[in-house]
Amino acid sequence: MVLNRVRAVFFDLDNTLIDTAGASRKGMLEVIKLLQSKYHYKEEAETICDKVQVKLSKECFHPSSTCITDLRTLHWEEAIQETKGGAANRKLAEECYFLWKSTRLQHMILAEDVKAMLTELRKEVRLLLLTNGDRQTQREKIEACACQSYFDAIIVGGEQKEEKPAPSIFYHGCDLLGVQPGDCVMVGDTLETDIQGGLNAGLKATVWINKNGIMPLKSSPVPHYIVSSVLELPALLQSIDCTVSMSA
Repeated sequence: MVLNRVRAVFFDLDNTLIDTAGASRKGMLEVIKLLQSKYHYKEEAETICDKVQVKLSKECFHPSSTCITDLRTLHWEEAIQETKGGAANRKLAEECYFLWKSTRLQHMILAEDVKAMLTELRKEVRLLLLTNGDRQTQREKIEACACQSYFDAIIVGGEQKEEKPAPSIFYHGCDLLGVQPGDCVMVGDTLETDIQGGLNAGLKATVWINKNGIMPLKSSPVPHYIVSSVLELPALLQSIDCTVSMSA
């Protein structure tokens, strides 16, 4: 008898199932083209985009105090002003923000091999999409990559009391799928949220997607498994189940 096989897989979205970072870079390139051709910002165009990228990486968003559109337009407004000086240019900031955002969403695609993998996996296990982030931003991405039909349930952190790595959001996922934490595997690219969260919640296993082969800090949470692509997951799940049946 096989005890405690994997019954559910929780997937992160950004840079796990879709190439958010790549899509964002393509958005920045379109803004650079706009600033150089229409506004004759030569070297300043790249500087502005670099500054926005830094602001995005440090972003602290509180939906109670502002909306994400206002916050991100402000990133562009500040970056333009810091680079060019003079008065704030809200209109140009909005133009840059909406071009970056629309280009980014156009490139948020669920690849055919990822769709095929999810379809096959779902014949064997239940699937949850578990993504941190602002409600509006994440729902727009989910819509853009049309991934809803591949999952049994979807949880957006910005719609919950707590986000990953808090155990509560993982337990909520278990409740939605009708499984126990010990039945579940968390798959994601971020050690501090995806992997730490899976460990905090006592999931059966955590799988870190390490596309670039980076060496984690010594203080980082330690995943049970490391793969370079999400497409390695089906084979890994089979080996996890084999290990369980042998130890049973």
